[in-house]
Amino acid sequence: MSQRRSYRIPNSIVGVRVVLAFVAAGAIVFGEPWTAALGVLLTVIVIAMDALDGIVARRMGLASKLGGILDITADRIVEHVYWITFAVAQLIPLWIPLVVVTRSLVVDAVRGLALVSGRTAFGPSSMARSRVSSFLTGSRAMRGAYGAAKLAAFVLLGSLVAAEDVMTANGYAALRSAATACALAAVALCVVRGIPVLADARAYLGSRTEAGP
Repeated sequence: MSQRRSYRIPNSIVGVRVVLAFVAAGAIVFGEPWTAALGVLLTVIVIAMDALDGIVARRMGLASKLGGILDITADRIVEHVYWITFAVAQLIPLWIPLVVVTRSLVVDAVRGLALVSGRTAFGPSSMARSRVSSFLTGSRAMRGAYGAAKLAAFVLLGSLVAAEDVMTANGYAALRSAATACALAAVALCVVRGIPVLADARAYLGSRTEAGP
């Protein structure tokens, strides 16, 4: 197998993950308990696949800057699909997807600027300029915590649709409270992990300004 064709394997995992996110979101907003349950199951698969493409790429010796960019782009699409879906379903307030989308656009714009200087979001050439920044943005602990918070929020929010007709009022209220708490925790981690990226970006903003006309 040629190396060019080999790259298609991790990239295909990224593509499948994005497609499944749209299918899961559609199943959830369709409104039927059984489709919402299917959406919840697919959501677990989508979140579990988050690290799969990276693992495959590293084991096949195919890790690259392009692969990292595609992975981050897929993460953004998946996040936005779910947050917007749950806002449309009126399970979370509109400000949550607005905050997440704004943070994503600003952070990715800054990372794009750093990439011009040869710096990536993660890895040996990371744009992080301190141990704190490196921990918050790139450590397994923080990335795992953020992934777990999103998984819990998306699964619980989807379960509100799947279980609405079979739960008692008190049970549904408790489930909604838990889903809201997980959603708020995920958004808080999203913002906290974005702040050091903006702080580290000052060096790249300065270098580009000085180099410009």
